[in-house]
Amino acid sequence: MTATGIYVHLPFCPYICPYCDFAKWPHKGTAAARYLGALHAEIDTFSPSIPQHDKYGTVFLGGGTPNTYGVDDIAQLLAHLRERFPGPRDRETTIEVNPELVRAQDLAAYRDAGVTRVSIGVQSFVPEEIRTLGRKHTIADVERVVRGARAAGIRSVSIDLIFAVPGQTAQSWLHSLQTAIDMGVDHISTYGLTIEAGTPYERWHEREPQAFFDDAREAEVYDIAIRTLENAGLEQYEISNFARPGHRSEHNANYWANGEYVGLGVGAASYLGGVRSVHTRDLETYISAAFEGREIPRESEELEGAKRAGEAVMLSLRTSQGVSLQGFKERYGVDFMEFYASVVERYRDDGLLEVDATHARLTRRGRFVANDVCAAFVTFA
Repeated sequence: MTATGIYVHLPFCPYICPYCDFAKWPHKGTAAARYLGALHAEIDTFSPSIPQHDKYGTVFLGGGTPNTYGVDDIAQLLAHLRERFPGPRDRETTIEVNPELVRAQDLAAYRDAGVTRVSIGVQSFVPEEIRTLGRKHTIADVERVVRGARAAGIRSVSIDLIFAVPGQTAQSWLHSLQTAIDMGVDHISTYGLTIEAGTPYERWHEREPQAFFDDAREAEVYDIAIRTLENAGLEQYEISNFARPGHRSEHNANYWANGEYVGLGVGAASYLGGVRSVHTRDLETYISAAFEGREIPRESEELEGAKRAGEAVMLSLRTSQGVSLQGFKERYGVDFMEFYASVVERYRDDGLLEVDATHARLTRRGRFVANDVCAAFVTFA
């Protein structure tokens, strides 16, 4: 079992990207300050309610855009988390940033506050695609942040990229990948664009569906990512994530191992004691409850039996290691090969799943239809 991860949601953004459906709001100073106070209150209220031990591992500041807050706010937040959720001094601590907001002195201040990993929201290095995605950075902004992180001694630098963007070509996608590689970053995440309900992109898709990629074109650019990044020496250790040796995301690896994690902030998810819960996405409801010391309104679901096992399979199959047959049996009391025999046989015959003496994992072909294969295990009963 991996250590309990801590996720903190900082929901304010300098602008709202048209494809994003996360819990987020345009940045306003007063609202952001009130929210930060509520977050500190939740940390004080929540931390005594779970067992205190030395197993609190990674910390991840996500959003939103966490670096809409100043470095002093971030440093105080991380210090409070260390106090209430003690763990290893050198634990992986990640902050997501928009590159155009990062000032020269910020990265050294992040390092001094305990940040070991910076995840840069780039999405594309092609100006036309950057505009289509509603982003505001330039390539020079990203180069400046990567150089600054290196100079500050931050252990790992990661870049996020999106494929299947309207107007993207195989050549423009390859350009973004190669630019990230040439910058010498340690980790690259590649995500296929999804059309989320209630976003401007959903309305665009309804008006002009032909502007968006079909499954075949999306598979083509995903294949380009796999081949290009692996040829550059990055390992595809998860469906969407590629890393140089020693630079995997430990925080996300805990998710994929079906490990426990605490979610703090509006819209944040937790998984503790077999119960998955998600905080309210109503900002004022969250702030009021936190300041009053009440339990944050949330939706909860207890995962038991076949449902818990199925979710574990889904998460494990996203990784290059796959499902450990012995580990699965020890943790869930289920013989994977016996219980899922019909599903395993179907996808193995189709060339999408491979099984050896110790593990079951997706084949290279299987990675392209991972959602379909994983769903079969989740719904199996």
